[in-house]
Amino acid sequence: MHNHFASKPNRLWILLAGIFLTNAIVAEFMGVKLFSLEKTFGYQPVNWNLFGQSGLAFTLSAGVLLWPIVFVMTDIINEYFGRRGIRMLSYLTAGLIAYGFLMLYLSIGLEPADFWRTAHIKPDMSPDAQAALRGQVSDYNTAFAVVFGQSLWIIVGSLVAFLVAQIVDVSIFHRIKNATGEDKIWLRATGSSLVSQFLDSFVVVFIALYIGQQLPFLQVLAISIMSYLYKAIMAVALTPVIYLVHGAIERYLGPDLAAEMKRAAQQ
Repeated sequence: MHNHFASKPNRLWILLAGIFLTNAIVAEFMGVKLFSLEKTFGYQPVNWNLFGQSGLAFTLSAGVLLWPIVFVMTDIINEYFGRRGIRMLSYLTAGLIAYGFLMLYLSIGLEPADFWRTAHIKPDMSPDAQAALRGQVSDYNTAFAVVFGQSLWIIVGSLVAFLVAQIVDVSIFHRIKNATGEDKIWLRATGSSLVSQFLDSFVVVFIALYIGQQLPFLQVLAISIMSYLYKAIMAVALTPVIYLVHGAIERYLGPDLAAEMKRAAQQ
């Protein structure tokens, strides 16, 4: 058993899989919060018009802070562990996300302790500060349910979008690599991410808003495009990170072992 941990490929797999799983699961739970990208950086919303839909801005799920890392890890794992590695990890991640939401659903139904409803209000706070906080959150149990009790359609949409995006990413990545060889890491990594995130943006919004909330199709389409613009910019911006991680792995594995793993990943 000890020898397994001495293997560089095994240790690399544990590290990459751990980063992938952690970011994907946390991104799903963070996703309940929506934020204004422009206001976060001190600017007014862009208020664009698309397909007759006015007032569009970069209102994004907080999960977008972590999803770019997931897609970078997808391409890195693809490079060294191939289709089977990333598909197995994607299915495992989707199952764990579903399990996490199930546990949250069950926890919402638990009867709260009486003192816990206001336990978040620290006794050393001033009376004015306590009153202000109680005015915003009078019942901690209700706040917990509101934050973590996401719509079923949002959960279904995010899981379906995640799996579709991962499967497409794997396929495009290897097709580009088969055509270009070991060169052009940026093309297969960024190119596959641009396509997969396009699908991710549209699938999750379509299921959550068009099917779940029955918003007009053109409104859903406009919202999807705004979401994809952010993801596309991030995919391009993180291209240097892929090279940095790739270089670090090459140095860790050594040229011979790295080449052997990449050949096996192509099969």
